[in-house]
Amino acid sequence: MCDIMMPELDGFEVLYMLSKDPNTSAISFVFLTAKADKKDMRRGMNLGADDYITKPFEEMELLGAVESRLKRNDRIKTRFSRNAEDLDRFIDEARGFEELKNLSKDRKVKTFGKKEVIYREDEYPNALYFIVEGKVAESKMDSHAKELITELYGPGEFLGYLPLLQAAQYRETATTLEESKLAVIPKDDFMELLQKNRDVSARFIKMLSNNILEKEERLLRLAYGSVRERVAESIVMLQSRYGGGEEQFSFSMSREDLAGIVGTATESLIRTLSDFKEEELIRVKGREINVVNVPKLKKIAGII
Repeated sequence: MCDIMMPELDGFEVLYMLSKDPNTSAISFVFLTAKADKKDMRRGMNLGADDYITKPFEEMELLGAVESRLKRNDRIKTRFSRNAEDLDRFIDEARGFEELKNLSKDRKVKTFGKKEVIYREDEYPNALYFIVEGKVAESKMDSHAKELITELYGPGEFLGYLPLLQAAQYRETATTLEESKLAVIPKDDFMELLQKNRDVSARFIKMLSNNILEKEERLLRLAYGSVRERVAESIVMLQSRYGGGEEQFSFSMSREDLAGIVGTATESLIRTLSDFKEEELIRVKGREINVVNVPKLKKIAGII
């Protein structure tokens, strides 16, 4: 509950600052003010206020506004898992809000074959992608025309939302590592989820987040770490991405794809894997790599 006419910082500025902070952006915000001018009311609602009550007011009017806000919050603060069913449920619930009722009901799920391109670097985006099944790699070419895999994605993760937010071209090419199913959310629906309702947008942003800071740190290690450190770091990343125990886990991937993740030549990768095998950190059988000493690999990577 916030007044508008206050010293040092007025109510409009308070709402603006709270809306920009992810920790406070989802808090219900109601103006309670003597400023009854229609222009002030419109300004407050345009900034994202949930209600605008003018003084003098009736007790039941105030209590009714609070009760209404709490009920609306409960509707959209349900805990959602990162799967296709919960994504559908989230969008269906968002459509229950008046301003979001036009969200598309046709969320197509498209199947991509192994090594099929989803989108290319320098293309303009027209949709958001959600991985239902499979694995996807984002990559880009370096100055020597060598492909570098910059990120891996698995079920429950979103692809391509930063270019949509920035109205910019893709900076990477997204390619499937195996046959994959992706839900396609049209660009217009994506923008409505972010812009039309403050409660919905705050929840949707949390669903989108893929820990950008972690990605930046990994790219720094790729740039400055030794091949041995980078191979260890990439294997550990695969553990966190696709599941595995604290001590050991297994994964299957071509040496070319793994070299792309590491950012090195395939021959250098194979030599490093041979070293790890001799040190009894991994076991190798064809494409499958069984990691038997995760803590030691983390130590080599400088993660612990």
